[in-house]
Amino acid sequence: MTRFARYAAALIAIVGILDRAGAASAAAARLSIEPPELQFTTADERAQLLVTLHTADGRTLDLTRSATYTLANPALARIEQGYLAPLADGETTITIVGQDESGARLTASAALRVKNAAADPPIHFSRDVVPLFSKFSCNSGGCHGKLAGQNGFRLSLFGFDPSLDYDTLVKEARGRRLFPAAPDQSLVLLKATGTIPHGGGARFDVGSEPYQVLHRWIKQGAPADHGKPVTLTKIRVSPQELVTTRHAAQQLRVIAEYSDGTTRDVTRVAEYRCQANDLMQVDMNGLVTTLDRGGEGTILVRYSGGIEIARFSIPFSQGVPEAAFAAFQPANYIDEATLQKWHTLGVAPSAVAGDEEFLRRATLDATGCLPSPDEVRAFLADARPDKRARCIDRLLERPEYVDYWTLKLADLLQNRKERDHDVRGVKGVRDLHYWLREQVAKNRPWNELARDVLTVRGDSFEHPAVGYYVVTIGESHEPDKSDIPASVAQSFLGTRILCAKCHNHPTEKYTQDDYYHFAAFFSRVDLKRESPEKGPTRLVNDVKRALGSNQPRTGERLNPQPLDRTPTTLANDADPREALAKWVTAPENAFFSGAIVNRLWKHFLGIGLVEPVDDLRATNPPTNPQLWEALSRDLVEHQYDLKHLMRTIMNSRTYQLSANTTPENEHDARFYSHFYVRRLPAEVLADALATATGVPERFSGYPEGMRAVQLPDPSLNSYFLGLFGRSERTTACACERRDDVTVRQLLHMQNGDAVIQKIHDMHGRLAQMLDAKRPSSEMIDELFLAALGRHPAADERTAVEQSLAQAGDQQMDFFQDLFWALLNTKEFTFNH
Repeated sequence: MTRFARYAAALIAIVGILDRAGAASAAAARLSIEPPELQFTTADERAQLLVTLHTADGRTLDLTRSATYTLANPALARIEQGYLAPLADGETTITIVGQDESGARLTASAALRVKNAAADPPIHFSRDVVPLFSKFSCNSGGCHGKLAGQNGFRLSLFGFDPSLDYDTLVKEARGRRLFPAAPDQSLVLLKATGTIPHGGGARFDVGSEPYQVLHRWIKQGAPADHGKPVTLTKIRVSPQELVTTRHAAQQLRVIAEYSDGTTRDVTRVAEYRCQANDLMQVDMNGLVTTLDRGGEGTILVRYSGGIEIARFSIPFSQGVPEAAFAAFQPANYIDEATLQKWHTLGVAPSAVAGDEEFLRRATLDATGCLPSPDEVRAFLADARPDKRARCIDRLLERPEYVDYWTLKLADLLQNRKERDHDVRGVKGVRDLHYWLREQVAKNRPWNELARDVLTVRGDSFEHPAVGYYVVTIGESHEPDKSDIPASVAQSFLGTRILCAKCHNHPTEKYTQDDYYHFAAFFSRVDLKRESPEKGPTRLVNDVKRALGSNQPRTGERLNPQPLDRTPTTLANDADPREALAKWVTAPENAFFSGAIVNRLWKHFLGIGLVEPVDDLRATNPPTNPQLWEALSRDLVEHQYDLKHLMRTIMNSRTYQLSANTTPENEHDARFYSHFYVRRLPAEVLADALATATGVPERFSGYPEGMRAVQLPDPSLNSYFLGLFGRSERTTACACERRDDVTVRQLLHMQNGDAVIQKIHDMHGRLAQMLDAKRPSSEMIDELFLAALGRHPAADERTAVEQSLAQAGDQQMDFFQDLFWALLNTKEFTFNH
């Protein structure tokens, strides 16, 4: 132990036994200090203390801003609200005094040592100056960081190119932005402080710490970085996870770690962004304040290319009685994970859905179809305790299941005509569609299917998966300049890297180099076809092409390398996609399993564990990490059997909860304490109308009876499907499929031919019942079962029968109106 460390430990021990005159009730409460000892070795260093009250009942409260701080030797440092700056060399003790919730006085201490306080260390441009432009949004996309710059002054977006920024500041415009002979007259300082007019307004004050850093750098001659570059390796945020309360405050502390082993407190120069503005706020210095609602959210912290998050959990209510959870009996690991999260957040689950509600939900989710009235009656009559599990097994073996999940995969793989020119017509789209259908019917493991798509070679007639490359690369594009790198990352890894094509990713670790390393995996893909009439497109691995991809900013030729930067060695004649597919589908690649898990979870539960569903990144964590990991592990352990995972999800009590909320969970929109209703997808809604009315939709070029979910071509002209948000499959983004509700949709359902003609059709369900002169009570039941998958409730039956009695001899009109009303309920157009 060093002399200073022994000195610090002794001081802490001495102060720890002082001031025990507090109330007896406070005996179990204590203060903790982070860090317990500080060392400043340069005049530029700063430090943020965190002072935490640990209460007798196990809670933690931040006292950083309310505690009082006293230095035994106040000449050594300046301290305000726990933020320290060195003034003179020496060693001293900081005494911190706070109060617990009863008002009792608590004391703790930290040791401080200062060296070289009088020195004038060199300012490093990339380490000290560039982060200031990020901190004050000067290099953001809305200011000087946009492609064209702002008012003749351009910086690299979020500081991803310090050399460009240096040249811009020092050399551009004949050096007029800096004035080393009189630094305070430099244009960059005059504008940033608002001394002269500036479109962005004043960013900081004269004499403030950012001002002093820039002033000293200019006074030192505005040097570039010299010597061996020291790079940032990562940043650490404290606290990283916290369960807190409403209207609470918490100071964050941010430490940067560098390649030479040094660390630095960057709390006041880091950037902070709240990713849950309805739950909390964060100021420029890292003080987080929670608002008046429960939930969970994150604060994104960014510094010099390093990105980290702090997660805050705010219970919806305190002290939810255990009886509120007693009725929820976990069926599998999914339920155990959701139950644990509900306990943490103080939210109780709804009751389990009834049989009618469950059957309709499960049938729609698994097959994209409504249950028939006979299926509902049979399910209600089944008295076996495991009838729901049996039902799920039957649904997953139906041909409609194959049709529906073929549609899902076709969306994911962007199966459409090539958009630039007609190199891939309807035949190519149908070929890939039917190939995908074959894979779903076989229950092909997801990793094998993905590997087939990523490494496909040959002609598109024999190997329809070539179509994926046709639409994402096209004949007229070079692979590294096309959509294929971003599409593969988003489709198979759930990761959005497209922005890194032009600049470093603003909310993730991926750099522009990472993008072009990844793009290099496709550098030998060659699509060959002379004309649409001469045969299929052939995809070959052209070994004559140079391996690698050109980085447009630096001109460097970058070799294939996956996004986790694992070194990759390839033979001269190798197809780089083989190495890519091996890395993508590896069991240890959490993004591959996690991406498909998240898509399946969103499909069945309505909201992904990560949202947006295809934006997986460290700074956008899942709402339930334990559940996320368990689902991914289950998928890998079962050899990527998607049907197994679907069955597991559908058998969970979490999936089977009612959509009816309770006072305890009505504000929960992310933690699955009740089922989240959502509008039926376009194709499913079109088929539901056809099934309920008994009148099939007619699609040009396809036989009568073809269901919308079976259509291969998304470009087929259909006003209804377009209106209700089918995917055009032009990008890999899941956002192409829309599930919003619009006035045009409501008007079309109420007044459009899609509904009216089907209700009136002489061969439809209603006409057949009227022709058969079925009793009115049976007709009422049949219409409710056909449209809503349930019998009418007692009050509904009474109201309908009263209206029927008033209709007299206009019974046909009455039943047409009743059917129309049922088809225009939210209960019909939504899964619930």
